[in-house]
Amino acid sequence: MKLAEYNKIKKDVIDKGYIKDIQWAQNIKPPTAAAEFCIEYIHVVINSGMKNQIANEIFKRVIQAIHQGVDIARVFNHTGKVNAIKSVWIKRHKIWEEYQKTDLKLSYLQTLPYIGNITKYHLARNLGTDCCKPDRHLMRIAAKYHSTPEELCGELSEKSGDRIGVVDVVLWRAGNLKLI
Repeated sequence: MKLAEYNKIKKDVIDKGYIKDIQWAQNIKPPTAAAEFCIEYIHVVINSGMKNQIANEIFKRVIQAIHQGVDIARVFNHTGKVNAIKSVWIKRHKIWEEYQKTDLKLSYLQTLPYIGNITKYHLARNLGTDCCKPDRHLMRIAAKYHSTPEELCGELSEKSGDRIGVVDVVLWRAGNLKLI
C-alpha cells in the first residue's frame, strides 16, 4: 500500500468519527496496576469473535457490574467468557505480578483463558506493545496487497511515522467499516 492511499484511508476513518480510536492507539501506555491489566483483558475477551460495536456495549455493562459488585452473568450471557473473566478478575494480582516478571509477554498472555494466537496480539497492543493483531480484517487487507499484516503495518508505520498499533487500528477500522 502506498503512503498516499494509507493517508486517505486514515482521513476517511477520521471523517467517519473514529479519531478517538486513532488517538487512543497513538497514546497507549502500559497498565500500572492489576485492575487496569484485567480491564484490558476483559475488553479483548468480550471483543473476541463479536462485532466491535456490540462488544463495546457489553463491555460497558460488564465493567459497571464489576464495579457495583453485581454478578457479570446477569449482564453477559456467554458462560465460557463469563467464567474466564471471573477467574482472571479473582486472580488479577497474581496474574499481573507474573506478567510483569516475564520476558515472554506474548507467550504468557496466551496462557490466559480465551486468549489465543490472534487475541494475544490484540491484548498485547492494548497493554502498550507496539504491534498489530493479524485478525480477519488485517489478513484480508494484507492479502490484497500481497503482504502479511505485520509487514504491511510495519512498512506503513515506517513511511507515515505512525505507531504500528495506529496503522493497525486505522486499517482494522477501515475493514470493519468496509472502506477497504
